[in-house]
Amino acid sequence: MTVRRGRGAAGAEPAREQDAAGGTARGRGVLEGAFALLEALRRQGDEAGVTELALACGVPKATVHRLLEQLCALGAVERHGSRYRVGAGLYRLGQAWQPHPGLRAAARLPLHRLRAVTGASVVLTVLHEERALTVSSVPGEAEATVPVRNGLGFPLGTAAGLAVRGPLRPGPVLDREAVLPGVSCVALPVRAPDGRTVAALAAVVPAHRPLEPVARAAAEAGAAVSRGLRYAPPFPEDLPPDLLS
Repeated sequence: MTVRRGRGAAGAEPAREQDAAGGTARGRGVLEGAFALLEALRRQGDEAGVTELALACGVPKATVHRLLEQLCALGAVERHGSRYRVGAGLYRLGQAWQPHPGLRAAARLPLHRLRAVTGASVVLTVLHEERALTVSSVPGEAEATVPVRNGLGFPLGTAAGLAVRGPLRPGPVLDREAVLPGVSCVALPVRAPDGRTVAALAAVVPAHRPLEPVARAAAEAGAAVSRGLRYAPPFPEDLPPDLLS
């Protein structure tokens, strides 16, 4: 009996290990599916239905529906009728990511002032995964041609991408319809107190606008952001959007 129990215990252990490994794999698959859905919703930009998301993710509709309902229960997704969109809970989590301590707080007012002075669509980007990732944005006159949104990325060959890597020569990076017909762009690096380039500020305007006045205003805004990095708290509270409109 002792021998049989020993064999039984020995035989049961691999089964438990296999179950644990299978559970880990299944859990990882569920997480990957949930994040794929959230990414598809982000790309959609507004609302999407189960069929659209299933096609975008290559996941069965029943699985998509189940994951969406679970995400709704957690506040990561919101449901409006039969359509879904990214929820406020996910937005709050995203605000906790700090590309550089105090960067968004330091840039908030300079970006809005630059938009008010020039009418430009203004973005603040950081270098992330070989792209210039937008972490703050203020839509302006070029919105119909180049929509600006937080989370959108620009290739490194654009003005924003060149500036965030640190331009080869002093001064702004100018793009006169080089990337997209109908729009021009001015971009400058934003530097931390130790001199490192931590972001880029870019102003996008219709191509008929002269760039020199925009470049001067953008340089002042970039300098204001750099100065603000000396004093901004590392984890600022966001101001209500209506205070900045």
